[in-house]
Formats: sequence, structure tokens, C-alpha cells
Amino acid sequence: MGDYLKGIDIDWFRNRVSLGMLVAIVAFVVILARLFYLQIIEGETYRALSENNSIRLQTVDPPRGLIFDAHGKLLVDNRPAFDVTLTPKDARPVQAALERLSRYAPISFDALQLQMILRKGHPPFKPLVIKPDVDRNVLAAIEVSRFDLPGISIDVKTRRQYIHNRSAAHLLGYLGEVNLDDLKKAENTGLRTGDLIGKFGIEKACDTVLRGKRGGRQVQVNASGQVMRVIKQVDAVPGKNLFLTIHHRLQQLAEALLKDAAGAVVAMDPNNGHVLALASSPSFDPNAFVSGISREAWNALVSNPDHPMENKAIQGEYPPASTYKIITAIAGLEEGVIDENTTFFCPGYYRFGNRSYRCWKKGGHGHMNVVKALTQSCDVFFYQVGQRLGVDRLAKWAHRFGLGSPTGIDIENEAAGLIPTAAWKKRRYGIRWQKGETLSIAIGQGYDLVTPLQQAVMISAVANGGIRYKPLLIRSIQSADGKETADFKKNVVDRIRLRRRTLQIVRKALFNVVNTRKGTAWRSRVEGLDICGKTGTAQVVGRKEKGTEKAPGNRSKHLKDHAWFVAYAPAEDPRIAVAVLVEHGEHGSSAAAPIARELIRYYLKAGNGGPPPDPKYKTLRQRH
Repeated sequence: MGDYLKGIDIDWFRNRVSLGMLVAIVAFVVILARLFYLQIIEGETYRALSENNSIRLQTVDPPRGLIFDAHGKLLVDNRPAFDVTLTPKDARPVQAALERLSRYAPISFDALQLQMILRKGHPPFKPLVIKPDVDRNVLAAIEVSRFDLPGISIDVKTRRQYIHNRSAAHLLGYLGEVNLDDLKKAENTGLRTGDLIGKFGIEKACDTVLRGKRGGRQVQVNASGQVMRVIKQVDAVPGKNLFLTIHHRLQQLAEALLKDAAGAVVAMDPNNGHVLALASSPSFDPNAFVSGISREAWNALVSNPDHPMENKAIQGEYPPASTYKIITAIAGLEEGVIDENTTFFCPGYYRFGNRSYRCWKKGGHGHMNVVKALTQSCDVFFYQVGQRLGVDRLAKWAHRFGLGSPTGIDIENEAAGLIPTAAWKKRRYGIRWQKGETLSIAIGQGYDLVTPLQQAVMISAVANGGIRYKPLLIRSIQSADGKETADFKKNVVDRIRLRRRTLQIVRKALFNVVNTRKGTAWRSRVEGLDICGKTGTAQVVGRKEKGTEKAPGNRSKHLKDHAWFVAYAPAEDPRIAVAVLVEHGEHGSSAAAPIARELIRYYLKAGNGGPPPDPKYKTLRQRH
């Protein structure tokens, strides 16, 4: 019996061992088969998946093109900037990462949270800028604590630097973050949320030229998202550089002369339309927009009654006042309603219908021909010329000289101004044009509105013999390696047909305005330099206040007249034309003409490397 049981136990044990070995062999075969499948058959697939967990693609932003003046002086540069970024996947939990960051570095936790809310839906693998353009103290604090800040890194980028701060701010413009409307535009294909593009001025007008082409790189990161090495990189293509027509020292002088006054200055080369200076006052600092302007700073700008964000040179619309008499004189001579011998008597007023239209000189000018009338700016003479011409013929000649329509300058948001016609008034107000209204139009009041740039174009056409150029701001475009890719010389918009005698008469009068004692700009003459020009004093609508009619000096500043002066020089070989507008400056002869004088003197006599402006000008401004 014992031997029998013993035989059974041995057989049972052998069977169990055999079964166990079979199970082990099967399991081993299954594992081998699985390993074979994973490593041999699907090896490439899983290898790629594994590498993608540690290898990421990053974009490389291109350096934005630089901006220079006509002499190669650098106006807009790029500087290195340090952005704090967070990669949501590597920073989990994100809330804890933000709390640690706010402890280690002087960055508000609430501000960090706000950035995360604003970027909701951002891809978890892509770095998110949570604090742009930090200073070196923040940079050092983060670098020291980088191992305690997984998912937090520093991204080195370039930021715009406007070297001369407020100088030429309206012309150069500034950058801003791309918005949804920007992303929908065809020219912005390839841009992403967070990218910066031109929002104003040249930066906006030439954004696609300055922008460059984005590059990329493949990097290996560790478990905290920190870059361990760069595997492959495709370099970004830098944006192209712009060379402007602006002479920056002349620009700075224009801005200095406008200091503490609201207004604009435009200087042009009358022989090709190149804009030499384009200043608007007051100005702003475009560097404030580089990393995002604060709400308080923005509110201060937009609430300023002098409107520093408005480019008054191209957007400000003002009555041209007596500068418009140049147009009235040319129209009268060309249409044959007067000639150089036509004389009108000025007793200080002109009776038309049942109303008296006053001349600025209460006692009158006496007998006036066209040369004397322009020289002394006699209103009565031009009332009668305007009456003979009619509003539509006046408008025809004003439009020929570029008034009442955009000039086509390279920067956006240019105002058109207004040169009225009989048909315009009928459309606008539904009533007929009144003949008495033509008298106001003839001396640059009434409905007339022009911009300082249009005035510069107008006086340039007088200076050069009747050629109206499109104002140019861009002299040339060059690639980063210095190869010129575009050259802008001049663009003729119209060749105004004028009789030579008409030009001779008008130019003689404009010469007399500055260089004869009865001329309204006699005090702005320059010894040895023949300046030709015309003053203007534009009335502000509703300017009179109770009790101030006989004491204009007591008027509130915002009710005082605007001051105009348009000029060119030298008389026989014009090389510069200037239009100056000083808001509420009252008199063109005392507020605007001295500014033009200093610009012309500096440009023609001192040159861009010459001495500072005449110190006597400061005394003149103090008197004013």
C-alpha cells in the first residue's frame, strides 16, 4: 500500500512540474514574441514616440529690420530682452509653479494668473510668455532657482528700441501685439498670437518689409522642460532695413522749435518730394509701447487736450487762412479775372450785399495790386478776386495744388481736408451755395480745411514751377547684408500748367512777404538768404468770449487763432519748402514764421553738422 501511494505522489509531482514548465515556456515565448513585435516590427513607431517626449520644436523669431535716416543715422534698433515663459505640461500643477515663481522673483502672482486666464486654450507643449521683458534682477532670481521652477524658463528675444525716444514718434510709429483682426489679413499669414506687428507710422506701413521670416529649431529637453541641447536649427531671415528721407537733425530742430506748443512742421525737398522733416507736437515715447503700455499711461495720453497721439502733420485739419491767397492769386491770374495791373481799393472793409467783410488792417491798405495784396495780405483785394472767380474755379485750382485730397504719403490715416464746391454744399447740407460764402473761402476761411502736409506740397509746387510730387518718406530698402532691394526717387502726381508770368508774379510777392518792410514776415528774413513765404492767421470757430472782443490777448488759449507760415528757399534755386502750423499761436508772423526761418537757415547755411539755431529765437519766443 505504501509503495503504491509513493508511486502516485511521484507521478503527480512530475505532472505538476511539467505543467509549470509548459506555462513558463509559453509565457517566455509570449514575452519574446511581444518584444519582437515591439522592437522589430513596431520599433520605429515607438522609437519616434519616445523621442517626441524629449524632443520639441521651437520657433526662432527674426530680428526686425532697422530704420535709418537719410544720412545713415540709426533711428530704430533692436535690443536683447528676456521673457519669462511657462510650458503648462512641464509646470504641472501650474498654480503651484506660479506661486513658487512669485516667491522667488518680484512678480505679482495676480498678474501671472491674469496672463494664464488671457491665454486660456494655449497648447500645453508650447511656451507661454507670462512676463515679457523682465529686468536683470528678475532674470538673476529665476536663474538661481531654476531647478525649483520646472516648466519656467527664460526666452531671449529682441525688442524694439527707439533710440531718440520722443523724436519722430508719429513718423516711426510703434509695435503692438497682433489681434484677431490682424490675423485674418492675408499679408499676416504665418503670424501667431503673441507676435508683435507695426501698429502705427512707418512700423505699420512697412511691417511686411521689416518683419523678416521666422526660423525654427529642434531641441532636446529634460523632464522639467529645460533645454539640454539643440539638435537642428533653421536660422530666421532678418527683416529688411529702411533708409528714410528724413534728416534727423533737422527733425530734432523742428521738434525743439515746437516745444511747449501744439502744432506741426513739414519740410520737403521741392525738387523730388522727399520729406526732410515731419514733426507733430506734443509727442509721445514709443518705447512705452514696447512691452505693453499701462492703462494709466494710455489714459494720460488719450485724455491730453493737445492730443499727443494725433499726427497733426497729416491728420490735423485746419483753415489755411491767408496762405490760401496764393491759390486765389494763381486762380485769378490763370483764369484771366485779374492781371498784374488790376487794382482794388481797400478802405479796411468790403461791402457785399447787406454785409461788410472786414480786412485784418482796420484802417485799410489803400490801392492794391496782386503783388502788394499778397505781400501785405490784404483781405479786401482777395474778397473781390474770389467774387469774380466763384467757388468752383477756386476749388479747381486748389485741387490742382494738392489741397482737399490725401497726398498719398507712405504712412496711413492721412486726412483729406476739405475744399468746398457748390455741389458739395448741396449734397452735404441740401441748400445752395451763397455768393457771400465765396468771399470767406477766397481768404482761406469758411469751409476750407487743409493739413500741414498738403500745405508743404502746395508751396513746393509753387517753388518748383508747378510739379506736384507725392511726398516720399522711404529713400531705399536694403537687405540685412547691405544689398539694395528697392530705391524710391520721386513720383510726379501732376504737372500743373501755369503761365510763366503767373509764377513770376506770385513768386515776387512771396519774396516781398519776407524781404520787404511791408511784408507780413519781414522780421523772419535771413541776411544773405532769400526766403519766400506767406503768413496766415486762421480763426477758430466760436472764438469770442464775453468781454474779450476788445482784448484778444485775454482769450482762453483754446479760442486763440492758429498760426500758419509756408515758405521755400532760396528764391532762385529752391532746395527746401516748409509748412508750419502752431495751434492757437495767433499770428503766423510771430509764431510760425520764425520756426520756418530757423529750419531753412539751418538746412541751407549751417547744414546737418552745423551750429545750433540762433539763440535770438528763444528771446523771440519768450516775447510771444
